[in-house]
Amino acid sequence: MNIILQDIGRRYNREWIFRNLNYEFISGNGYAVLGPNGSGKSTLVKLLTSSLSPSEGLIRYHKDGEDVELDQIYQHIGIAAPYVDLIEEFTLLESLDFHFRFKTILPGYDRQDLIHKLDFPGTVRNRAIKFFSSGMKQRLKLLLACYSDTRILFLDEPTSNLDRQGEQWYQGIVEESRKGRLVIVGSNQEQEYAWCEHHLQILDYK
Repeated sequence: MNIILQDIGRRYNREWIFRNLNYEFISGNGYAVLGPNGSGKSTLVKLLTSSLSPSEGLIRYHKDGEDVELDQIYQHIGIAAPYVDLIEEFTLLESLDFHFRFKTILPGYDRQDLIHKLDFPGTVRNRAIKFFSSGMKQRLKLLLACYSDTRILFLDEPTSNLDRQGEQWYQGIVEESRKGRLVIVGSNQEQEYAWCEHHLQILDYK
């Protein structure tokens, strides 16, 4: 699936966050949306996931030669971001079961594989998410996004709350799960997007 931006702009009140953005994200490639904190990276990611609407311009989603309707986009995307919350009353097992009622696990994996990949102590499987550390919650968000069988994967600030070992874990699961997909990373830390072939500098569209 490709995403085509035509003269996209977004503003809050009278201030333009970015404007006149023409770009195409092509399936099978990795893209890094770059810029300092507060520059509009997350705003663009929210537009691309249809969580926000542009103030001007048009976003088109193109799959197998046909446009995809905006209200169907959620079926085709996986996302991990600071503003995407887990249901903290769920246990780990309940969280996995609930998520994969709506998404399909990537071919070749099952629930047990995903539990193993998290590398959590066995005692946490039936513990409520609200008792997880911030790093454990971030690992779970990334795992749910990366191992959902979707055409597009969005990763916004993917290593936030991860220690050095967690960063290496992130790089491993992305390398394993990104093949053949469109992956878009919002970041200002090189270790999060070093594998991306294309870079979009959000400050170029101020």
